[in-house]
Amino acid sequence: MPESPPDYKVYRSRSGLRQRLPSRDSLKNPFKGLRRRRPSPTPEDPFGLRTTPKRPTARRVLRWVGIVALGWLLLTIVVFFVSAQTAPSEPDSAKEALSGGGSLLTGSTVLILGSDQRPKGTKEPGANTGPSRTDSILLLHVGFGSVRRLSILRDSYTQIPGHGSAKINAAYAIGGPALAIKTVEGFLGNDLRINHIVEVNFTNFPKLIDALGGIDITLKKCVSSNRFSGTRVRLKKGEHHLDGQEALEFSRVRKNRCAPNEDDRARAARQQQVLSSIRSKVASPVHWPGLFVRGPFVSWQAPRTVRSDMHGPGIAGLFNDLLTGGGGKTDIVKPFSLNGPGGSLLVSPEEKSRAVHALLSGTD
Repeated sequence: MPESPPDYKVYRSRSGLRQRLPSRDSLKNPFKGLRRRRPSPTPEDPFGLRTTPKRPTARRVLRWVGIVALGWLLLTIVVFFVSAQTAPSEPDSAKEALSGGGSLLTGSTVLILGSDQRPKGTKEPGANTGPSRTDSILLLHVGFGSVRRLSILRDSYTQIPGHGSAKINAAYAIGGPALAIKTVEGFLGNDLRINHIVEVNFTNFPKLIDALGGIDITLKKCVSSNRFSGTRVRLKKGEHHLDGQEALEFSRVRKNRCAPNEDDRARAARQQQVLSSIRSKVASPVHWPGLFVRGPFVSWQAPRTVRSDMHGPGIAGLFNDLLTGGGGKTDIVKPFSLNGPGGSLLVSPEEKSRAVHALLSGTD
């Protein structure tokens, strides 16, 4: 019996859509496309059997660049949420003192406290003595696309629940963030409710600014301060680029020799200037290429600069509101007298009512 050919099927891959469309040449010669193209013969390859590798095209290079960029962006996001989720949180007493309700998308009131605790071992005032007082007290009313700010001067005179009358910054030293929340709500009144709290950690504050590559500020007048860790802040009028430590010292200046008549309101304004500069650095498209390269480092440091009752999603929502809410000016609860008990500042009920209404509604 003669051997029969083996029973097998031959499969051929289907060409791409572009190759399947009829061309002018294929209409003239339908068999032309079936011919296999071989490279031209050369002395080293007289039969043209070797194939030369394809050179990478611009489209292929751009595709790989896009894949790497997307991976770097995803890494930045993951690092942010891991850092925010593992960062130190507020104590349970502070969480219980907060009022329920409010949303970072529809509207929420956030209390931001900056303590004047100094690193131990330094020569700065307050570095090795007792509990710290709040250096700055700031209220934010945030919602998607809207951020309003209200600053309370640290020497404002008020009633501290269960401890009598004193300057408002003493509440934190007496009872921590929980008592500070209740004191601020009682000080302003007018049904103000605080939904979240954020404490700025001055120790880690410079690390975030350094991760951003520094910040830029513009001074309308010079600043010449007292000593910080053996150095003084001396800045001339005009534009300056500050690293983390320089920005921290600038925000702590209490007495300015260039303007001896300045009070605590000027110090609050300097702190707001630093915060606005950080926001401008992140929100400006000019800085995005550099921030993209530093992305994972910035996203790791940002949540650890603060301590809050919020974690990953909440902190991310707050940062988003700060970026989308515009720069804007910071309102200040203005005193009518600078000669209260113990050198405190006295604020009228009318001013408190005006400030709360402006914070919550955006109108005086």
